[in-house]
Amino acid sequence: MKVIYFDGHVDQCAPEEEQHVIRHTAAHILAQAVKRLYPQAQFGFGPANEKGFHYDIDLGDVTLSDADLPAIEEEMKKIVKENLPLKSFILPREEAIKLMRDRGETYKVEHIADLDDDAPISFFQQGEYIDMCTGPHLTYTKALKAFRLTNVSGAYWRNDASRKMLTRINGTAFGTAEELEAYNVQVAEAKARDHRKIGKEMSLFMTDDLIGKGLPMFLPKGYTVWQELENYIKEKERKLGYQHVLTPCVGTVGLYETSGHWEHYRENMFPVMEVDQEQFVLRPMNCPHHMMIYSNQPHSYRDLPIRIGEIAHDFRFEPSGTLKGIERGRHFCQNDAHLFVTPEQIKAEVGSVVDLIFDVYKDFGITNYRCVLSLRDPADKVKYHQDDAMWEHAESALREVLTDLGISFTEEIGEAAFYGPKLDVNVQPAVGAEYTLSTCQLDFCLPAKFHLTYIDKDGAEKTPVVLHRAILGSLDRFMAYLIEETKGKFPLWLAPTQVKVLPVSEKSMDYAADVAAKLKDAGIRCVLDDRNEKIGYKIREARQEDKVPYMIIVGEKEVAEGIVSVRDRDTDQTAPYSYEDFEAKVLKEIKERI
Repeated sequence: MKVIYFDGHVDQCAPEEEQHVIRHTAAHILAQAVKRLYPQAQFGFGPANEKGFHYDIDLGDVTLSDADLPAIEEEMKKIVKENLPLKSFILPREEAIKLMRDRGETYKVEHIADLDDDAPISFFQQGEYIDMCTGPHLTYTKALKAFRLTNVSGAYWRNDASRKMLTRINGTAFGTAEELEAYNVQVAEAKARDHRKIGKEMSLFMTDDLIGKGLPMFLPKGYTVWQELENYIKEKERKLGYQHVLTPCVGTVGLYETSGHWEHYRENMFPVMEVDQEQFVLRPMNCPHHMMIYSNQPHSYRDLPIRIGEIAHDFRFEPSGTLKGIERGRHFCQNDAHLFVTPEQIKAEVGSVVDLIFDVYKDFGITNYRCVLSLRDPADKVKYHQDDAMWEHAESALREVLTDLGISFTEEIGEAAFYGPKLDVNVQPAVGAEYTLSTCQLDFCLPAKFHLTYIDKDGAEKTPVVLHRAILGSLDRFMAYLIEETKGKFPLWLAPTQVKVLPVSEKSMDYAADVAAKLKDAGIRCVLDDRNEKIGYKIREARQEDKVPYMIIVGEKEVAEGIVSVRDRDTDQTAPYSYEDFEAKVLKEIKERI
């Protein structure tokens, strides 16, 4: 593929660079199309990225939505057909500023101010459109073969919440139509699995802007799933010696000043509330509260390890553009725990946490994951607690433990918590990019900040080490993951409705009601569909919307023979059972979490 560079020379680009060049050129063609349709548009940044490309645009009083994208795409196709050559040129700083100012590009003028004073500024032009850029680009617009615009979102200029919110148009581009078609198939599959869509269809949760963006509410069916997950993980934790607590959703600013979150995490927290001359914030995490629980009484080395667990409500002021149903919200519930250990207990306790993670993944059939040792970026003096010796000790200790446990892992710089390194377990969902579900963090920092101590066997006062760990991550995100992996077809033990009884007519209603009542008495989540609807409609709704594992179809034959005809969601087959055999089958499967 021939491309043009900022200095004007044309050459072949490396294969690994092709997709970036294609998408970078697509961003320029997008901008040209927008400028033709919206002459008042001013442009911020328009980079290619791993998913495609985007451009941040100030459209003045105009608000775009996804419904406007087809018209912009059509204009882009016209530009492609015009086969405009892309030409590069370089200007001295003052001429570059004048050019951008004359064209009304105030954001570009501001960007020039960031560049070195003596650096020449490079531009690319296609037709009437000129953009400040270092390239490289395709040589002609017609070389852009396959693209689509995906959605409209918002983005603060320079990612600064105090600056203007710009319109971000997102898109993607590929070298061939076949690659784009494969992408479209993947998008369709992602849409079919989207937990927000399925959650609405199954009445699992809801959101409403009057409540607030990023503040989902679980409806009865969704809360049933949520409670089952809570009971499941608490049962496993109790068997391992965890003690569960309940702590408040707020804390004083002083609490977070002590922990260091106020210095390192304040921008992600909700604003301060002042009450009785005290300052409070909604908590973004639970570790400070658990530190205070530990410090509530003296401890001996004989008490350790102490494992404090909580399904805790947390609040983080995530940017609106990152919010996604219950996968990422401003309120969520962490499956959180803090383990207070001696240095000698680190290896065994990390090993126990890892075993628990893998045991849970086995229960849920999660096999596509990888382990990451997340380390600090020593050059980042803002994000991380500054103590080189502590970091070197903590990172070496966690790396050694993971190696000794035989865990295969990669290392990533800049992904640690502000107070310590961590093991992240990243899952690859059926569609979309991987993300972290489980984590185990090693912390020498917070115990010292809170002056936590224990009396060692030699009578000396020492500082414990803390392991922060979350197995399900947040119950909200884990539930979103399960919805998308199963397309809402939860395993029987998790399903909000486990059995639905479907009478064929009024003649079988009494018998159906009796069957439903007995199932409920047995502790099975059962619903009687007593509506005056055709049986075919009831079956389709139970399968497609409610995704019920078992449907009992009751007609005159079932009444006469005293049996139940059971339709299996997964096989779509119907088989006769005695009531007693079916009840025993369901209870066994629930107990064994099949």
